Amino acid sequence: MQRKDDKVTLAMSKRRRTVLIVLCLFAFILLVWLDNSLARRRQLLRSISGEQTNLLDRTDYHGKKFVVKHVLDGDTIDVEVPDGRREYTRIRLLGIDTPETGKEDSAAMHFASEAAAFTRRGTLGKSVTVYLDSPGPTRGKYGRLLAYVKLPDGRFLNEVLLTGGYAYADLRFSHSFYNKYEQLGETARRQKKGLWQDVTHEQLPKWLQSKSPNLFSGK
Repeated sequence: MQRKDDKVTLAMSKRRRTVLIVLCLFAFILLVWLDNSLARRRQLLRSISGEQTNLLDRTDYHGKKFVVKHVLDGDTIDVEVPDGRREYTRIRLLGIDTPETGKEDSAAMHFASEAAAFTRRGTLGKSVTVYLDSPGPTRGKYGRLLAYVKLPDGRFLNEVLLTGGYAYADLRFSHSFYNKYEQLGETARRQKKGLWQDVTHEQLPKWLQSKSPNLFSGK
């Protein structure tokens, strides 16, 4: 027969287990709440930081003239103004994508040297005017300034590259002139301007191959 003391001990043991279970559940709920709260705070901080960057960039660059110091490829240039700790500000032309000139581990793409040479002739050492899009972020994922660049003769380099067949209309990201740039790129393709004279489907950028699998049908 079970003694009274044993019954009391058993009851206390059950209560302790119950209390421990409740405490564990509470701790788990608290951790989940804290994790979500931190995630929300991080998201808010990123949003605030992004807005501050956009505001500062518009103040520092929009509508202002700068001398082009370097041309990295057809759609990327450095202008002679500091960007944080960097000596120059690197600009990625918005709305277009020129063939990559290649790196140590990759070969240059079709028409890359022609596109880079064209941009170099038109901008290097010259004063260009920078315009930022609105709304939208002013920086790309690599921290480069996203911009439309106006040449000394009043034309926009982004559009000149598209019209001459030196660049593809970048269909991956939205911007204010998306439809216009898409049409300029299509017109250059149909007229076989520049790279469109003999580019093959395999020579297109990977993103364009996947977005336009039937690009060359119905030429």
